[in-house]
Amino acid sequence: MTELQRYLAEEVAEDHVDGIITRREAVRRLGLLGVSGSAAAGLLGAAASEAAAKHGKAGAHHDRPRGHGGHGKAVDWAPVATEAITFSGPNGTLQAAWAAAAGPKKRGAVLVIHENRGLTDHIRRVAGRFAASGYAALALDLLSEEGGTAALPGEAEVAAALSAAPPERFDADMQAAVGELRRRAPRTPLAAIGFCFGGGMVWRLLAAGERRLDAAAPFYGPFPAGADLGGAKAAVLGVYGGLDDRVNATRDTARAALEAAGLDFRIVTFTEANHAFFNDTGPRFNAPAAEEAWHRVLGWFGRHGD
Repeated sequence: MTELQRYLAEEVAEDHVDGIITRREAVRRLGLLGVSGSAAAGLLGAAASEAAAKHGKAGAHHDRPRGHGGHGKAVDWAPVATEAITFSGPNGTLQAAWAAAAGPKKRGAVLVIHENRGLTDHIRRVAGRFAASGYAALALDLLSEEGGTAALPGEAEVAAALSAAPPERFDADMQAAVGELRRRAPRTPLAAIGFCFGGGMVWRLLAAGERRLDAAAPFYGPFPAGADLGGAKAAVLGVYGGLDDRVNATRDTARAALEAAGLDFRIVTFTEANHAFFNDTGPRFNAPAAEEAWHRVLGWFGRHGD
């Protein structure tokens, strides 16, 4: 099992332990990822044992956010509408959602990388939010070669398709997307942001030596084993949830790589937020943490533009 496949399988196990999906659905999703029945049982059992040791019982736990500068309610996102676009990639046509910057002040351009659910309406709204804040935004569909996220029947199949693709293909597609972003928004600072699986992809993009990015904000993304950030020049804001032990296990490694590369960076951990806390369509959404994280990202991208 590759590093990426292991991450996606552990995501399924965590969703089951947190009560988001049933055991039957977890086993089905793990099967789509190529995990055998006995291995699936072992993975789910280990995840349940870890949760029991941490929380005193197996099953879901519930966050009580401390506020983190928010108001304890859903954030008014008021995004600009995106449009579906295509452009040339290294292996054919790439699909994406595009939103031009709104307002008189153009602040830059942002590449948005989706979660393991693919290019969803939520991710399109994130791109639209950036556009409403003065940033042109391009949300890439990393399943373009499979016909796009919409061509697959459900999120389990989306995750399985992402697991089956070689990660190096994603690196090349993201670099092509940076080029398209530069073409559509010339002479402006470029940034990248990604969430969960997409956060890990942003780390990969930096490790691939992408030097056109001025800033990056990987949200609770696993840091790739052995990744070297020496070829990057972006200022990095790493965002984590304090309850997200699985991804946080790679946080110190990410910090060490950032220090070794001499990059300007900041690591921010929202202590009572969990994995995927920024996704307002998901069960782990934490409105106060999401609101503060959004403002921190805008501030970070604004400070580190050309």
